[in-house]
Amino acid sequence: MVPDEAPQPGPGSPRGSAAAEGAAGRKQRAFARRKAFSLFVQAREVPGAAVRWRCCRLAFEELSGIHRHVALQHGGDIGRQAEQAEQAAAERSPAGGPGPAGAADGPGGRSRGDPEIHCALPDTSRVSHGDLTSKVGEVLLYYCYCEVKDPEKLCAWQKALCQHLHLTGKVRVASEGINGTVGGSKVATNLYIEVMLSQPLFKDILCREDFKSSAGGAHCFPDLRVGVFKEIVPMGIDPKIVSYKETGIHLSPQEFHREVEQYLAQASQGESDTILLDCRNFYESKIGHFQGCLAPDIRKFSYFPSYVDENLELFKDKRVLMYCTGGIRCERGSAYLRSKAVCREVYQLKGGIHKYLEEFPDGFYRGKLFVFDDRYAICSNEDIISACRYCGTLWDQYTLCSSQHCRQLVLTCPSCRNKGLTACCPVCQEKELKVTSRASGQTLKEECECTSRRPRVPIEHVSQRMLDTGKD
Repeated sequence: MVPDEAPQPGPGSPRGSAAAEGAAGRKQRAFARRKAFSLFVQAREVPGAAVRWRCCRLAFEELSGIHRHVALQHGGDIGRQAEQAEQAAAERSPAGGPGPAGAADGPGGRSRGDPEIHCALPDTSRVSHGDLTSKVGEVLLYYCYCEVKDPEKLCAWQKALCQHLHLTGKVRVASEGINGTVGGSKVATNLYIEVMLSQPLFKDILCREDFKSSAGGAHCFPDLRVGVFKEIVPMGIDPKIVSYKETGIHLSPQEFHREVEQYLAQASQGESDTILLDCRNFYESKIGHFQGCLAPDIRKFSYFPSYVDENLELFKDKRVLMYCTGGIRCERGSAYLRSKAVCREVYQLKGGIHKYLEEFPDGFYRGKLFVFDDRYAICSNEDIISACRYCGTLWDQYTLCSSQHCRQLVLTCPSCRNKGLTACCPVCQEKELKVTSRASGQTLKEECECTSRRPRVPIEHVSQRMLDTGKD
């Protein structure tokens, strides 16, 4: 149960005076940021043209479009301009006090760092227990980057909310935002979305389109895990060093589709200056990827920064099109790549493969989409691009290695499984036979031939291979 809010001190007390001064300061900062935002948008206006605004080589006809683009892509620029305006105002004010207070900042009219976390739970008294716990449901995937002043409080509310709605899954909370994948009945997931959108912390930042859904339910996860972490996606780089605010340029699924189409046409003629980069893990890209992509042979996302460092020459003066499952890894990954100042341009697929497949199920993405739950993969087309580890027949359904000392995923077809070939490699297959009498709770990750043969950070060599992939 989440504790009630503590009573606030009155305006007459010393604490109340301090709170009032703090509120005045926040209003001043909000006013400065709102003004900076307005000036930034105004500077992108194109007088007398068919399109009203241009920014980052993109055209915008609607005010909501340019507002959302600026909020997502130029938050850092707005913040710096607001700070400069505040400093200038403070220098002009003899008392150094707050300037005029206005409405709060940003396109939604409020400061992202100021809202309190509301810990209310939705009313489910009119929903039957059967509808709330139905096994026929869906899995939601979402994230939201924002300033969270009290991650522990947000974590406690999320845990209570998910338990209240009988949701399972994983939710990561950090001072930089929230990242979740939860499963439950459609009634429960709809209530979850409604509550998340009404949460003041996420209002005007998170929208319904940010929730990616697929068929599933609470049964897709063994339990519910909600925790506070340093990063909402584990890249291993301090968010203060590489911030989501410095991300690449977002492309809608339609824009990304056109870019990939153009890239493949140029690559087939050996003329491309673009890299289509899959920033997922090798076992994800193995069963499904975009045609002509460069898929790093890395086991986890925390290796991605080292991969970039080892292959800077590969990215020099290139246009990079990045993609991942739902978009979150591209937020930090593109920011890291941009921090190296070697690429000409860095773009990323907004909403990830999930959103792309909603609009282009038979587009340039072929094979299955790997998901981090008990389903392992979901499909949008009939292509099978991977093979059984033992016999080489087309196969793309993962199972866990049968050796208790290994947690690797293995592609082994029914025929080979019937023959007892259920481990990820010969070393694990032999080990399984020798250690079946040991304690089942003991697990040693990566203790197998597969990992010893795979370099932790592979070094790519610029060659015809990259161009040949465009001919798939």
